Order: sequence, then structure tokens, then C-alpha cells
Amino acid sequence: MWNPGEVASSPSPSPAEAYAASLRRGKYPQLTRFAAEASFEFDDFQIRGCEALEGGHGVLVCAPTGAGKTVVGEFAVHLALAEGRKCFYTTPIKALSNQKYADLVARYGPDAVGLLTGDTSINGNAQVVVMTTEVLRNMLYAGSSTITDLGYVVMDEVHYLADRFRGAVWEEVILHLPEHVRVVGLSATVSNAEEFGEWLVEVRGDTTVVVDEHRPVPLWQHMLVGNRLLDLFAGEDTHAPGAELRINPTLLRRTEEVGRLHAPAGLRGPRGRRGAPPRMPRYRPPSRVDVVEQLDRAGLLPAIVFIFSRAGCDAAVGQCVRSGLRLNGPGEVEEIRRIIEERTSDLPEGDLGVLGYWEWREALERGIAGHHAGLLPAFKETVEELFVRGLVKVVFATETLALGINMPARTVVLERLVKYNGEAHVDLTPGEYTQLTGRAGRRGIDVEGHAVVAWQPGVDPKQVAGLASTRTYPLRSSFRPGYNMAVNLVAQVGAAEARELLEQSFAQFQADRSVVGTARRIERNKEALKGYAAAITGDFEEMLEYVELRAKISTREKALSRQNTAVRRAGTAESLEKLRKGDVIAVPAGRRAGLAVVVDPGLDPIREPRPVVVTEDRWSGPLSVADFPAPVEALGRIKLPKHIELRSPKTRRDIASTLRNAGISLPGRQKRRSGANEDGELAALRRALRAHPCHGLAEREANLRWVERYQRLAAETQQLERKVAATTHSLARAFDRILALLGERGYLGPESAGDGEDRVTEHGRRLTRLYSESDLLAAECIRHGVWRKLGPAELAAVVSTLVFEARRDTAGEPRLPGGAVPEAWQETVKLWVDLTEDERRHRLDRTREPDAGFAWPVYRWARGESLEKVLTAAEANGQELSAGDFVRWSRQVIDLLDQIRDVLGKADPVGAAAADAVKALRRGVVAAGAA
Repeated sequence: MWNPGEVASSPSPSPAEAYAASLRRGKYPQLTRFAAEASFEFDDFQIRGCEALEGGHGVLVCAPTGAGKTVVGEFAVHLALAEGRKCFYTTPIKALSNQKYADLVARYGPDAVGLLTGDTSINGNAQVVVMTTEVLRNMLYAGSSTITDLGYVVMDEVHYLADRFRGAVWEEVILHLPEHVRVVGLSATVSNAEEFGEWLVEVRGDTTVVVDEHRPVPLWQHMLVGNRLLDLFAGEDTHAPGAELRINPTLLRRTEEVGRLHAPAGLRGPRGRRGAPPRMPRYRPPSRVDVVEQLDRAGLLPAIVFIFSRAGCDAAVGQCVRSGLRLNGPGEVEEIRRIIEERTSDLPEGDLGVLGYWEWREALERGIAGHHAGLLPAFKETVEELFVRGLVKVVFATETLALGINMPARTVVLERLVKYNGEAHVDLTPGEYTQLTGRAGRRGIDVEGHAVVAWQPGVDPKQVAGLASTRTYPLRSSFRPGYNMAVNLVAQVGAAEARELLEQSFAQFQADRSVVGTARRIERNKEALKGYAAAITGDFEEMLEYVELRAKISTREKALSRQNTAVRRAGTAESLEKLRKGDVIAVPAGRRAGLAVVVDPGLDPIREPRPVVVTEDRWSGPLSVADFPAPVEALGRIKLPKHIELRSPKTRRDIASTLRNAGISLPGRQKRRSGANEDGELAALRRALRAHPCHGLAEREANLRWVERYQRLAAETQQLERKVAATTHSLARAFDRILALLGERGYLGPESAGDGEDRVTEHGRRLTRLYSESDLLAAECIRHGVWRKLGPAELAAVVSTLVFEARRDTAGEPRLPGGAVPEAWQETVKLWVDLTEDERRHRLDRTREPDAGFAWPVYRWARGESLEKVLTAAEANGQELSAGDFVRWSRQVIDLLDQIRDVLGKADPVGAAAADAVKALRRGVVAAGAA
């Protein structure tokens, strides 16, 4: 460990060590100053990252959650301030931006630090600005002057580029930043850090990769079985490097015992019937209150309990409060009240009741809180601050808490190992398990951290051990070009250079690497094909011709066989339809071969006929087309009773006797004729085969085996080559398909000089400034003027359909405001239908369907109604909308309205309506905490 500020407390160094330390301080003077201000010693990986940064390199730091990666990012801030340059500190989520902004303001003062998120702008021209990654991407595309003198960009949680919805933004930023800017990437531990680092070297120049897999606070893994907390792994040296992890045999025995005695939760055993096994009792896991009390008794608080459901988090808080659980003393309650007052002073007094403020506050005073995306931002931030200060002892949270927010705990509890990913319930991956449990163990506070998985029937300790011990979490790019990206690239560098830029993406880098092995296999196959060709005696091309002739003959024979079978079946079915009661027929083969008499023709208006017969040996039953290889002819007739009871053995015996005594004999066996002998094409092919030079070769069969091998390998090689062709340049091809669609719709057009290069039109320039998941649909609505008749509140309602996405399907159609809204909504949907047809034709991802689920609430809010009325009306319409969700969606609507206003200007009717809508929406809880 190296900390120049604490040399006095360290053992006296040897003269050689003192000299080396002196050289190091001289080589890295800024790191020496930075470390001297720290209150702890830096780890080796932190020192290596900082030294690389001061040495003029970019840096990628991969280390476990809680290891202290941000030290390297904060050193980039220190360097920028010392050099008089700017530093942008980017994060994936607003909560993390807010937290990092508060940390840097506490260290450097409010004048030196700014904050830019989608809904907050504080001191945006400061020397150090914290921002969400999308804000920086938008700055780069807009050519913002704020980027002047930018020296460093810290990309916290850079592994977020694997996110399938937003990950592309990280790559866009890395590719578009000016060359002189040094990038500091901070990532969770991923197994392909070196691959990611190699890509950064390729696109950003010299980049040092620093990987550290050591957790500063050891993590102990447990399972909670009933009320017993058992270690997952046996032995004392489970944290030693290379230690063999062995599942605790006591845990295995206990889970097996409990599993035998209980039915899984939610399932019932069979009801007690005579002779049936007794009904098994349903397994009831310990209540959340019991879990918290047990953790408290064991000294394992503070804890984060991950429940993958918002409703589950709220219910857990309610259960703890109702039980009377209290984890705080009087002094802590006073401190909590003070912080709550500071954090929530912006909230309107009249909205506190509908926000559930008093219930939320009571839970906090008891040391209990929930944390999920449906909470009001002010509530979430308060919970985060109180937890960091140790004033909240247990937080029931969804997985969003694991995304970078600095809220470490002593213990992390997982109620389940299954979560809903927005589309289906899926098992946690090892990477997600590590991300969640990585919150356990507070550096400098806890000697060890604890991860607890609640057992229930169906959960195998081996499954948990697999999650806890897996160390392979590869980072996979989710980058793909979109409409806004494409039109911005063309505007900035032209289509040709844009393709080259896309070829430099991490996604293409990984795709190209993925086919390296395939390309080598293709080369090996081609060498083998040469060997096969050389092994054939005689002319290789003639042998291929001969094999081709044989293949054609085989194909023709099969076709004729199928054709003959179909014709024969149709003829047989037609002949069966002509049979009548009393007709004697011959069954040609099978167990029923011989004479039979028809007792029921078995005619059916839909299906083929299935005549019921009685044979000479008294068998009775239906026959089908499959029993006759050729059409059937009646050999004669016998008289039968009018009513026949076939279930009677006597009746069947009498009919069989009559049949045998009728004097009708079986016809002679007829040779089946094959259509192949009469086919001219087949006959010509056979003549050509016999006349071929290879037909008489002595080594013909040996050569044929070599040719068959050659053809199989050639087919495999062609398939591999198609795979490589589909993978390489795949992003550039997708980009070209986007350009083709944009060109058709008038967003791109050829330059008048006629150089064939796409150029951005007036509509395209508007699209460059629309950053939304439905960017092109928004541009189409503006272009076609479908929103021109809307007032501010009406425009907010219709624009909301482009950003809102219901969490789950709701019954019935969402309610729409009256007036001009329904017509504008219908026109918007028509444009979407038209757009998706074009996307299907160009083989592009479809634009998400507009969702009107938020139109009614946002319309009423824009009209000035109270929060209580808005949320009550939403509930009455069957919509699940928490106060936090309402604020979040309102701010996203404001963000898109802001963009529309900037694109069109206030002189345009739609631009003016957008500006007025923003003013109407930005009030009360929606405006609270946003500058």
C-alpha cells in the first residue's frame, strides 16, 4: 500500500525502499499530492491506474463492486483541476450522478463542479461536470462548445455498454470523443477485460488495462433454511486463492430433510383420499420480520434485502412497521427527521398525503425503507443518504439498487433467484448475482460481508454455489446503429466515413473476433478439399459431372415415386367410394389378406372412405386406402341381411360362411407397373450415365467415395463462409439499410454536385436533435404536421405516447382526452404503422408501438389539476401509476417536449405549444429537486 501522507506511521523503510519511493514521488507528483489528501492507503490496482493516468495513458479499471475503482476516476478530476482543463464524469443513472455530484462538491466546492442530467442543470459550464452518459452523447452530436478544453472523461460503470436498451450510448461516446481526451473506464469485474482493453487501444490509442479480482472485504456466502442460517461452503479457507469450494454437507442434509417434509410454496399436496398418501404441509418461509430480527441478533445489519418486485418491497416495509419492529434509538430518530426535512422541503404540503409521506417517514424513523424505481426521486435520495449514514438499518430493494449507487451494507439477502426481466421470469445469471451480493461488506467498517440466499423447495444449494463461484462474466456489446445516430454521423462525417466509424465499434470488434476461428476452419477445409481432389484418379471435373448425373437420376426417381404414390392413392380412394354393401373384394396383403365382403361402405363427406368388412376368418373392421396398393374392384356380390349386428359372433360366423361358399376365388397376383419405366426424362438421364467416360472406370466406386466426402466438406465450407459474410461488416450493412429508409422518406438526399454521397435534408437536421427511442416517429409527426392543431396540454398527452411504456398489459383501452387529441393520436398511429411496414421491408428493428397509457394523467396535470386527482383518475381507469412513476414519465415527456421546442422554435405553433406544455408540467412534485 502506498500513501505518502502516512509515512510516519509505517515501519522505517530501508534506504533502497526510501530511494525508490522518492523516485516515484518525483515521477508522479500529482498522485503524491492526491494520495496525501486521502484518509486511507491506496491499493496496488488504484496506484497502477493513477500512475498510468498521470503518465498520459487512458485507463480501464476492472475491479469488484466496493473495491474503490472510483479513486482512479476522482484522480482524473484532480488532474483536470491541476492542469486547468475540464473533466466530465459520466454515469449510467441519474441517482449515481446526483451522488457523485454531492461527493465532488463536498471536496472541491460548488463553483468547481456542475451537474447535467435529463431534468437537472446546475453550473453546466464548470470545470468538472457530472452527467449521465446520454447528455455527453448529445453534446458530441450537437458540437457543443462545452467540450472545449475537455481533457478527461470518466465513464463510471462502463460495463453498462452491454445493456440492450442503452448500451450503444457508451460506444458512441468512446468513438466520438476527440483524440486528445483521455478516457477513464471504470468497470465491474468482467472476464474479457483484456479484449475490451484491446478495443480501447485500437480506437482511443494507448490505454492501460488494470484488473483486480480481489475483494477488499471478504464475502461469506450463506443460505437461510427455515430459521437456521447455514454457511454455503464448508471450511475456513474458502477465500484463499485457488481454494477448492466444497458445499457445506450440513446444509445439504438440512435442505434435503426440509424438502422431503414440505410441498413447494404455492403448491398443495393431494387431498386425503382412502389409500392416498397424506397431504404434505406447504412450506412457509420465515417472515420478513423474522429475517430482519434474526440478522439483527446475529449482528448482520445494516442489510439490503433484494425483492424483485416493487409491490413486494412496499409490502415488506408495511409488514415490518405493523409488527412494531424498531431498529433506531431516539437520537437517531431526531437526526432522521432533520435530514427528511432538508431533502423534502420542496414538496408541496398538499401532496404529502397522496405521496404516502407520513407512512414513509414513520418507516424511516424505525430504520426501515424501500427502494425501487416507483419511488419519488426525493424519497429515493433520502433513503440513500440515510442508509449511507447508518440511520436506515434495512432496505427492501429491487435490483436497480445494485447499479452503481454507493449503498454498501454488511449483509445482502436474496429472497429469490428468479426475477422478471420485463418479458419473462428468468434465473439470475452469475454476473447479476455477483453485482447484487457485491454490495455486502463496507470497506473500512466491516471485517467481512455476508450474502444470504433464502431457501425454499426447489432451490438447490448446488445452484447457489454455481452462482457464487462462477467467475466468467464476459462483456458483450449491444451497439447497433439507429436513426438519430445515422443522420448525425452523415451530417458530421458523411456516409463513407460513418461506415468506417461503425466498423471500429466494440460490437464489430467482437463480431470479427468471433469468426477468427471459423475463418481458420474454412482455410483448413479448403486444404482438405485439395487433398480429396488429388486422391481421385482420372479427371476430377468429369467425376463431378458423373456424380451430378447420379444425383439427378436419384432426384427424378424420388419425384416419380411420390407422383405415382399420389396418383395411386387417389385412384384407390375413388374405387373404395364405389363399393356397396355385399360387394366381395380381395384384400391383397397383411394380416387380413384374402376375400372380404363389404357390410358398410364407410363413406364420409370429408375424409377418405373406410369400408367395414367381414373376412373369411370372421374378422370384422374398417379398411383404409393404406390397405390397398392399387384400385379395388368388386369380384362379385353376396346377399346380406338388411340389419347386421357385427358385435354378434354368430352374425360374423354366418357371413364368413356365406362368403366361403359363394364360389368367388382370389384373382392372380398382378405385377405393379412403375411410371419410372415410361418416363422420358429419366430414361435420357440413364442413357447419359451409361455413356459417361467415368461409368466404365475400374476405380469408379472408390472415386465416388472421395467425391462424396469432397461434396460434404464443400457444403460445410460454403455454410461457414456465409456465416462469416453475415458477421463481418454487419453493422455497416445495417447502417446502409437505415440510410436507404431515411433516403426514401426525405431525411437524406444526394448532394447537388452529384458525388453520390448522402446529404442531410431540412427534415434530417431536425432528426439530428431528437434523442428518443421513437426518434424517427417523432420526426415524422412533426414533418406531417399531425400535432399542429394541439394546445399545450393536448400536445403533452400525444407526445407522451412516444415515451411511455406500460409495465404490463392493462385491461381495456386507455382513456384519451377529448378535443383534438383522438384525431392526432390516430394520425400518429397511422404514421407508426406506415413506418413499421418500411422497417419490415428494409429488415430493420421495428419502432415501438405508441402507448397511450399516460396520456390522460399527463393531460390533467398539464391542465393544472392536483396530484391526488391525477393519480386517483389514473387508478379509476385501471392504470398502475405510483407517484414516482408519474414524476419519472412526466420528466421524460418534458425532455421530448424540450427537444421539439428547440427543433421547431417558439415561432412555430407546435414549438410554442411544446414550450407552454413544459411550463405547465414543470411544477409541484415534478419540479421538486430539478433545477
